[in-house]
Amino acid sequence: MVRATPETENPPVGSSAEHRTSSRARSHRRLGLGAALVGAAVLVGGAAMLLTGDARPLTRSTVQARAVPPLLEGNFTTAAANGPAVGQGDIRRYRVETENGIGVDPQLAAAQIRNILADKRSWTADGKDGFQLVADGTYDFTVRIASPTTVDRICGAAGLKTGGEVNCDVDKQVMVNVKRWTTGSPQFTGTIDDYRALIINHEVGHRIGHGHEGCPGAGKLAPAMMQQIYGLNGCLPNAWPYTADGTYISGPPAP
Repeated sequence: MVRATPETENPPVGSSAEHRTSSRARSHRRLGLGAALVGAAVLVGGAAMLLTGDARPLTRSTVQARAVPPLLEGNFTTAAANGPAVGQGDIRRYRVETENGIGVDPQLAAAQIRNILADKRSWTADGKDGFQLVADGTYDFTVRIASPTTVDRICGAAGLKTGGEVNCDVDKQVMVNVKRWTTGSPQFTGTIDDYRALIINHEVGHRIGHGHEGCPGAGKLAPAMMQQIYGLNGCLPNAWPYTADGTYISGPPAP
């Protein structure tokens, strides 16, 4: 994932990490299975990753994004959907948009993203974070599903290279490449629904202050904050930050 952090997977074809910008300052940002911009913001470096169609990761590169230009508007439709707040503590309001012409229904996408964030294996399990889907009014971030060209344009305006393959996160936006949303990743052996969960969990994890994590050991579940698109390093693919019994799936800190 490529990600820029304002002083605020998805990964290519086959990973669970995505690109994103957290609302908090971070020393690293990402591509993963984890970006139109408002105003000017200071950004810290982001890591970009690309995969080939046969699931072989290419060499990752690092980009430095210094400033976010004014919002680059595209032809998007906002999901006319609202939901109850889930979780506790800091409730972040978000909306969902899909680019017109890419074949993704905004209502269905919003429902799936809402269900991911409400799942007991997602971030509400920490007991201090919550989320609410909104159609209008104030919001904290937007999840935008868009064509590779649009993702490249919006992410590229912040100096983030997505190469037509991956997602990114900048300022108040999570930009999801429709290729990843509809086809998943050859590095991820779960279902397409699980891969979408990985995309959302990874990017939202950055927004609430989580950095990248590595594989905790061969045969163990990969953390949701691992850039699984780069390879699993012996771990098993996994889309969720917590187990069903509320145990956090962690790994060693990673760049």
